[in-house]
Amino acid sequence: KQWYQRRVAITAGKDVDPNGKQFDRVSRLFCESESFKMDLILDVNTMIYPVVLRDKFRLLLATTLQEDGAPDDGSYTASLEGTRADTFEYVMYGRIYRIEGDDFGDSNAILSAYISYGGLLMRLKGAANNLHGMEVGQTVYLLMKKLAF
Repeated sequence: KQWYQRRVAITAGKDVDPNGKQFDRVSRLFCESESFKMDLILDVNTMIYPVVLRDKFRLLLATTLQEDGAPDDGSYTASLEGTRADTFEYVMYGRIYRIEGDDFGDSNAILSAYISYGGLLMRLKGAANNLHGMEVGQTVYLLMKKLAF
């Protein structure tokens, strides 16, 4: 299952490490979607995937790496071919640990989904209909690819 695929941008008014760098190899990105009212806070291993202010990237959250949507067992081997990871530059695997929001029954509700990728954290906040189907305990792949301006 694929929940969220959007262009997001680290734009003016948003930031990278606004409270200073807490770790040498990790930056906390504050991003917003260009086409939807979604805010993203994401920890990225910048030693592996350097990101700077004003970078734009495509972001995909999915429950499987399989192109056909078939479930996988959560394990990855570099020899796997023909997966969603092939077209992205940065991939992480994690678990939803919290979902909170204003009112789960309201169509205008704002929800926040919190995901941990082995200690690298993410919060995605926006309209409930954009985060429909996410549940605490589900495993999630995050896939990113930088875009040209």
